Amino acid sequence: MAARTVIIDHGSGFLKAGTAGWNEPQMVFPNIVNYLPCKENPGPSCAQRRVSLGIDICNPDTFSYPIERGRVVNWDAVQYLWSFVLENHRREHEIPPVIITETPLREPADRKKMLEILFELLHVPSVLLADQVQMSLYASGLLTGVVVDSGYGLTRVQPFHQGRPLPYSGKTLEFAGQDLSAYLLKSLFKEDCDRRSVFQLETVAVTQTNKCYVPQNLGEALDFRESQQSGLNESNTYQLPDGSRVELTPMQQMAPEMFFSPQMFEQPGPSIPQAILESLESCEISLRPLLASHVMACGGNTLYPGFAKRLFRELMWDHLSSIRATVWAGSNRNFSVWLGASVVAHLSTYQSEWMSREEYGERMRV
Repeated sequence: MAARTVIIDHGSGFLKAGTAGWNEPQMVFPNIVNYLPCKENPGPSCAQRRVSLGIDICNPDTFSYPIERGRVVNWDAVQYLWSFVLENHRREHEIPPVIITETPLREPADRKKMLEILFELLHVPSVLLADQVQMSLYASGLLTGVVVDSGYGLTRVQPFHQGRPLPYSGKTLEFAGQDLSAYLLKSLFKEDCDRRSVFQLETVAVTQTNKCYVPQNLGEALDFRESQQSGLNESNTYQLPDGSRVELTPMQQMAPEMFFSPQMFEQPGPSIPQAILESLESCEISLRPLLASHVMACGGNTLYPGFAKRLFRELMWDHLSSIRATVWAGSNRNFSVWLGASVVAHLSTYQSEWMSREEYGERMRV
């Protein structure tokens, strides 16, 4: 079963899907759906609208995110996305087993709805619901340490010992990649910013990917930039689609500082290093050195140049100076959740966690 299991990691910003056993997901696309009224029968109901993936350039006001801050806000759209993935992984008439990753913020009603969609509407033969942060742990190849997973909608910190989360020690911060994007959108386009503008969204995305980095010392980095001669600098510029070039300000280029100094960007604290320290302080004293020696950085925000090095320095500067802290950052850490689920698909110890369609039917009859 493991060889044909389909893994769906459905985050707030992107959906990653693919067959277990691969080194990375075969499908990665924005978690965006687009609704357009049917010309034959326009109206607000779902039955009178057609849905598609992504943003329709001709109708940029009709897209939405079905998951916001780790919480599902549009189950119909989620069902459409899962159906799209399964259709692309169907073998003849056979629907494969599915691992769906789920956020720690899930409610019991959310889990019930997930199973209802998968078994009753998509007709999958068996399902495993896997915790996203725990999957990131397995992707690292370790069983003990602190997972720091920062994605599009949430940043989560969770210590683990022998593969199990330590109780009352996890932290979930509702500031992450979308807040950095919002800052750049407002900073780059000021009063003309429009989160429905495809051009502006693309500009922000390319800026984040190609120009942003985490400074090791914000004050020193700002002083260095001020000492440079004025004028367009290749490393500080962004070329717009129309060919014109714009010079980024120091704070635009160093926007990922938000994760280390959230108050500077009018974001609620704590910072990621502070959240790690608070999480460790809630664990047993005897476990803290071992946990601090395996801090695993995961998620798309940890890919910014300088992130892992700055995180290590911040931890050493604070209360961990007497403890040997180590930050682990794998090359595919933006896919850590998916990769961990791919590992779990092959573990015999997880066989009892799977639910078959027959078991689901029996539970529903009780």
